[in-house]
Amino acid sequence: MVELRKITKENYEECLNLKVADSQKAFVSSTVHSLAQAWVYYKTAFPFAIYADKQMVGFIMLGYYEINHQYTLWKLLIDEKYQNKGYGKEALKLGVKYLVNQFHAKEVYTAYYATNHVAKKLYTSFGFCETGEIVENQVGMKLIVGDLQLK
Repeated sequence: MVELRKITKENYEECLNLKVADSQKAFVSSTVHSLAQAWVYYKTAFPFAIYADKQMVGFIMLGYYEINHQYTLWKLLIDEKYQNKGYGKEALKLGVKYLVNQFHAKEVYTAYYATNHVAKKLYTSFGFCETGEIVENQVGMKLIVGDLQLK
């Protein structure tokens, strides 16, 4: 069973130790960097540890981009030891569900580096569509939540 848990004083060090494969480091920020951003943007950043049963397997950070009035999937990483088990897709589902339940989000935005084929495949399989926007080699995507089965 996959679940999202808040980052707390009890689990933050474990979160800081999450690592992606060397080939993925150019695509995703470290959890140290992400938690620093969450601290600075504490009103609009929503960081969570991803657990599979009782084991922390990853990190997800959702957010609200005030300038564009958009809810976002800001960060998503699964530790290299736990990849290819479906945890990313389950965490994505739980993250979107969180944004819908807490904020009544109708759309969720994200972006992926153009050379990150794994992220593109994951987001597309979940229902995200490219927006046509490319900023700093990142391809923008949007998910319209209305048709999703989030139960």
